[in-house]
Amino acid sequence: MGISMHDELNQFTRNNVWVLVPRSHEMNVIGTKWVSRNKLDEQGTIIKNKVRLVAKGYNEEEGIDFDETYALVARLKAVRLLLAYACLCDFKLFQMDVKSAFLNGFIEGEVYVSQPPGFEDFKHPDHVYKLQKALYGLKQAPKQWYERLSNFLTSQGYERGNIDKTLFIRKLNSDIILVQVYVDDIIFDSTNEFLCQEFVSAMQGEFEMSMMGELNFFLGLQVKQMGHVTFLCQSKYCKELLKRFEMDNCKEATTPIATSCSLDLDEKGSSIDQTKYRGLIGSLLYLTTSRPDIMFSVCLCVRLQSNPKE
Repeated sequence: MGISMHDELNQFTRNNVWVLVPRSHEMNVIGTKWVSRNKLDEQGTIIKNKVRLVAKGYNEEEGIDFDETYALVARLKAVRLLLAYACLCDFKLFQMDVKSAFLNGFIEGEVYVSQPPGFEDFKHPDHVYKLQKALYGLKQAPKQWYERLSNFLTSQGYERGNIDKTLFIRKLNSDIILVQVYVDDIIFDSTNEFLCQEFVSAMQGEFEMSMMGELNFFLGLQVKQMGHVTFLCQSKYCKELLKRFEMDNCKEATTPIATSCSLDLDEKGSSIDQTKYRGLIGSLLYLTTSRPDIMFSVCLCVRLQSNPKE
């Protein structure tokens, strides 16, 4: 844990994220905390223990610490279209991951955070850090990162899609390269291998990035690219879903529900937690990405979520 914390703070130093300054009464100082989690691969195996220093963004005051927070993210529909296009044109998608992506976004205005718990400066324990780059947990961090990445790609000759603003396109003679951005995950493909190599070199020269090779796991989707055929699967997501809602020991059913089934209002039934029910419905809707066979039964349940009973 301690080594991971030191690695995280070393990232801050390399990216010139902050500078230590004396504290004053006029400052709105935002607290910080350490958050740890395990990073899993497509098989659900732990591949990395990550520790991240995050700001307590809920203490930010609008108009003082931030103005706008909206950031674009790729829609799942757009990712599926890109997968289909790559399969049709017979070229493979590759994936890159940005290390500490939000630390690359330039901060606007004056934002101050407290020193990391357990890593206070022994000479200046009462000082605070003035941010020069965005920090995880800040409300404006995703927007600042997207603007930094977008400006860099457009300076490299890429154009944003007219409809999907997270899709970046560059054409060179008869060749094309497509780049799809989802926060700190980037997938790309090209009709020319040279354009891919050029893109990777440019990105690694500007940001700290890791090349993850051929796309096989993205946004909960397990992807298998095999020439003119691409297989999508969500078995890992499905297992996590069953475990989360304590249904991993339930009886299996070949057909989710009969199409002639009609559900009636149960006025005398006991009410249940609506938040849990709606969370289950939302999770099942995401599962229909690779399981269209459950779409009817899920949509039937979606219509009846105002006051669910046992």
